[in-house]
Amino acid sequence: MLQNAHKNMWMETQLVNVHDAWKAVAVDLDRVLLIRRAGTAVICVFSRDFLPRGSGIVTRRPLVLQLISANAEWAEFLHCKGKKFTDFDEVRQEIEAETDRVTGANKGISPIPINLRVYSPHVLNLTLIDLPGITKVPVGDQPADIEHQIRDMIMQFICRESCLILAVTPANTDLANSDALKLAKDVDPQGQRTIGVITKLDLMDEGTDARDVLENKLLPLRRGYIGVVNRSQKDIDGKKDIRAALAAERKFFLSHPAYRHIADSMGTPHLQKVLNQVLCPVRSSLLTRRRS
Repeated sequence: MLQNAHKNMWMETQLVNVHDAWKAVAVDLDRVLLIRRAGTAVICVFSRDFLPRGSGIVTRRPLVLQLISANAEWAEFLHCKGKKFTDFDEVRQEIEAETDRVTGANKGISPIPINLRVYSPHVLNLTLIDLPGITKVPVGDQPADIEHQIRDMIMQFICRESCLILAVTPANTDLANSDALKLAKDVDPQGQRTIGVITKLDLMDEGTDARDVLENKLLPLRRGYIGVVNRSQKDIDGKKDIRAALAAERKFFLSHPAYRHIADSMGTPHLQKVLNQVLCPVRSSLLTRRRS
């Protein structure tokens, strides 16, 4: 118990240090946290492609990504003070290099966050926190209790009331066994700050669909579910850009017989719109409570 107390204190210190260093107290009210299993794609919230992709655990340190609306487009890392990145391939390379610097190159993990700011005219003002995906079997230099370590890491973040939780679950798995939904329910039993996100709809077996899930009939959530279709590894290897991927996603929902009637409430652009709608009242509510 004492060890957990020290760990919690350390995590709190890390987060406070991040915000002190960035001078960004207000951003603390705009966090969106992704919970997903290892191997599940990160949700696209930006028109640039810069997050590492691959199989297994790709995110091996928390990535605290602050999106800030600006007239120009560039990125900055807290650990590279004074350096502006305008080439987003270099941003991806720096995330990978900084991950390896702390964790090693053999799949190790660490709770020490990487802090990245992205300025762009095409983003919402919010903080997206991507944590290592939930995994059960250690590989490489990962500890034997990696599942417990990752769950503990996730809990440090999602317990905060200022966090909006995106519980990401692949459509080709059993929703009732979703680790992401279970963790979200543990800290948000009323579902006031949880949105279900269903991925890999295009990879479901022929003759099956996720209509009941997306219509919020199976394991309903207060804020419901949004389906998205991410780029495949083949798309990434073929250099398919984000805009083309979004067009393909839109076409998928409009043409699929099980989803065309809800196409306007599906897809990555709709998820971005919902995030903006949800975060605005959350900010106001939290500000009011803090002032009182």
